[in-house]
Amino acid sequence: MTPAINITAASQAIALDRFPRFNLCHMPTPIEPMPRLSEALGGPKIFVKRDDCTGLATGGNKTRKLEFLVGEALAQEADMLVTQGAVQSNHVRQTAAAACRVGLQCHAVLERRVPNVEAAYEETGNVFLDKLFGATLEFRPAGLDMNAEAEAVSAQFRVAGRRPYFIPGGGSNPTGALGYVACAQEIAEQCAQEEHDFQWLVMGTGSTGTQAGLVAGFKALDWPLPVMGVSVRQPRERQVGAVYRLAMMTAEKLGVGGATESDIIVDDGYVGEGYGIPAESTLEAIALVARTEGLLLDPVYSAKGMAGLIGLIRQGFFKPSDNVLFLHTGGATALFAYESDILNTVG
Repeated sequence: MTPAINITAASQAIALDRFPRFNLCHMPTPIEPMPRLSEALGGPKIFVKRDDCTGLATGGNKTRKLEFLVGEALAQEADMLVTQGAVQSNHVRQTAAAACRVGLQCHAVLERRVPNVEAAYEETGNVFLDKLFGATLEFRPAGLDMNAEAEAVSAQFRVAGRRPYFIPGGGSNPTGALGYVACAQEIAEQCAQEEHDFQWLVMGTGSTGTQAGLVAGFKALDWPLPVMGVSVRQPRERQVGAVYRLAMMTAEKLGVGGATESDIIVDDGYVGEGYGIPAESTLEAIALVARTEGLLLDPVYSAKGMAGLIGLIRQGFFKPSDNVLFLHTGGATALFAYESDILNTVG
């Protein structure tokens, strides 16, 4: 059983109000049971933390990060946000919307990371919304150091007299990870108020900021809820190392004790052929969750995370008595860029 914590004392220890922040997010996002999915899988009781309901531009996990990133940008008197991501980046869509909320321009560098896509892939889904929010876009081939590419673009804007604030891919730096330190605190508060008792939290892990923030946050709260990250791109060893480094930097920013590398748990068995390429297990997860719970998962992040949860249940990883919390990171907008893949599989 997850031990109770003193929420007031824990909140004072983290003291997130000392960091610049701009309110973008609907909080707290609800924790909901998934009884029909739990029954269909015959495993533990599954619950979902609805971070697809954060409110900004259809919601998603990046909104929590952007509260701190945009707050810092405004404190530095930036006049534009510059970021990067894959073509169908949920992060870029939410960054473009956040820029609109605070009256800044947004410029994004998009990587053609997913091979063999139809022409519409670069026009629909998140890309359509990027343009609707007025973001300016430029593209790069796959395989480059995209943060370096976007930083170089930021430098060009500075030479031209602009004041860009650079946001790394996924908003994943110690400032952005504060959003999921705040989420860790929110989950602990909901468990205390709603009498939830979770044995695991499962989520898709990519650019690392969400998992690193949760691990750093739970560590700061001295609340031992293990976080299982299901990798959407990198092999386990690389993902563990990347999450661990950011968790340590986030803890240092907070001024609290850091996690150990053994606190970083990653399963890389559901990546499939690569980032943004749905595996058979990805497509099954999309259909199963849609048809048992009426809930939309995205083919890049949340469905691979859910595929991992489904696979772990089938492997007997969890006890039948466990309560497992799935973090829904949003991204259903990208479904439209994968329509033929999904419908050809699920009918």
